[in-house]
Amino acid sequence: MKRMKLMLGLLIVVAMMLSACGKENKQGNAAEKGAPQTAVATDAPSGQDAGSGSGSETGTKVVKYLDQEYTLPSQTERIVITGAVEAMEDAIVLDVNPVGAITVAGQFPEMFQSITKNAQSVGEKTEPNFETILALKPDVILGSSKFKPEVVEQLNKIAPTIPYSHISSNWESNLRLLGELSGKQEQAEKEIAKYKSDLEAAQTQIGDSLKDKKVVAVRIRGGELYIYPAAVFFNPVLYEDLGLAAPEEVNAAKAQELVSKEKFAEMNPDYLFIQFSPDENKETPDALEQFQNDPIIKNLDAFKNGNVFVNAVDPLAQGGTAYSKIEFLKAAVTRLAK
Repeated sequence: MKRMKLMLGLLIVVAMMLSACGKENKQGNAAEKGAPQTAVATDAPSGQDAGSGSGSETGTKVVKYLDQEYTLPSQTERIVITGAVEAMEDAIVLDVNPVGAITVAGQFPEMFQSITKNAQSVGEKTEPNFETILALKPDVILGSSKFKPEVVEQLNKIAPTIPYSHISSNWESNLRLLGELSGKQEQAEKEIAKYKSDLEAAQTQIGDSLKDKKVVAVRIRGGELYIYPAAVFFNPVLYEDLGLAAPEEVNAAKAQELVSKEKFAEMNPDYLFIQFSPDENKETPDALEQFQNDPIIKNLDAFKNGNVFVNAVDPLAQGGTAYSKIEFLKAAVTRLAK
């Protein structure tokens, strides 16, 4: 009797052990088959330790531009351009398509058609439409460095805003900024290098042929004739890049400066580039024709020798951007080296 009780007890112990082992095997098999498990979350991107990187763990990045730092989302895919025609021109060079862009008289000019096919108008150059910009949910806004502080403040409430420089000497920094924002840094560097290479070729082609010649670029606005300082408009290409001599009147100009036809006749340029946009001369649509047919102007050396070039590049081109420099260099060399 005692022996039977002992055997019965052993059988019960063995059964309990087998039951426990069975449960463990089932749990192990479930884990191998992808059963839910508790995991520790991490913000570190693939290939990085948690906490490393430049703000990537928080979804931001810091962009340095003209001695300023801007904290932006790590991905800046939705770009809005308002006020900064310079940024619009650079977008052409890098084929960047903003979600919102500047219109002229409610339309995207033909010059910007390649980058505005899917863009919405965010207002005119000096009149940003804050409601539309807000609705577009931009990652970053490129505004004009000419904007008043209160406009920039309002834009910053919508998204991080970078004042895009209108100063021609910042053209490389501008292009690099847009390249960084759009992920096209390599293309930006290639465009800068190509311009400098083309410039060297142009300098060789022109040589000293224009050493004693006076070359001037002007713009007709509101029916009036304007000249610009040596560092403004297309002048940096002529006087700094190509090394042509700047006329005294250009060197003396402090900003866009109205000049009378009599004063301009005293300048008497040998080569003359005229930029004329109908949008800037709505009340004086015949201003260009009147200027060309004026007896005083027709007596200039540039007119007498057939060296007057109207809209050698698109009249909306600002002059100091990568796009303007690239296009105007090609146009100028073609005309000046003939």
